[in-house]
Amino acid sequence: MRLCLFFLLIITTIFSVSCGPQEKVLNYLQNYADSSGKDSVKLPELVIQKNDLLSIIIYSASTIPETDALYNLPEQSIDAGYLVDVNGNINIPRLGSIKAEGLTKLQLEQVIKQKLMATGELESPNVIIRFLNYRITVLGEVARAGTYNIPTERITIFEAIGLAGDLTIYAKKDDVMIIREKDGKRQYGKLDLSSKEIFSSPYFFLSQNDVLFVNATKNKNRLNEQVTAQRISIGLSIITSLALLYNIFR
Repeated sequence: MRLCLFFLLIITTIFSVSCGPQEKVLNYLQNYADSSGKDSVKLPELVIQKNDLLSIIIYSASTIPETDALYNLPEQSIDAGYLVDVNGNINIPRLGSIKAEGLTKLQLEQVIKQKLMATGELESPNVIIRFLNYRITVLGEVARAGTYNIPTERITIFEAIGLAGDLTIYAKKDDVMIIREKDGKRQYGKLDLSSKEIFSSPYFFLSQNDVLFVNATKNKNRLNEQVTAQRISIGLSIITSLALLYNIFR
């Protein structure tokens, strides 16, 4: 008889633990029914902004390394890169000030190459440009909020959320905000992660220095209260069960 009561109390405790409040989760891309369709992917070209940090390497067909070195930063300064100043310009050795803001990397490469060819000092000059400060910030209802460096210079909103450890149960998937600075103005974009229309949004691919903010559901406080009440209930159930077991088997 005592053994039966013991198992009954254990089952009751487990049942009380498993019957807590369940949160209704809004899944990603809920209205994307046709899995056989193919969407074209157009990668946006990044536009250089003020305060961007650029790696610019100039090389040519010259067999004398010192010739190319005249147009590059000293070796110890390569990682520092070229900072786009408040006027949108960069300053390259021997070429002087060049307007960079508003151009893509390819466009700036062409501008620098034309200036190099005009000097006539380098044989078949070439230019390689990379962003040294491509980073995004993810805030709000994610597992690991923070700022992330993106070495590939390409990231989607879903990849950014993955870097941040996915959304919490309190995240409002249909109310995700992107804060972006472009042409000296601040833009705000709202995205619905449950809609397939997100793929056509200009904010699907993130730009350098974008801030992604995931809003919380309105009932977050209520859910927190439910979780707290559930934990208290579980604790009381365990204490009660232990007390009964003590009285039965003492």
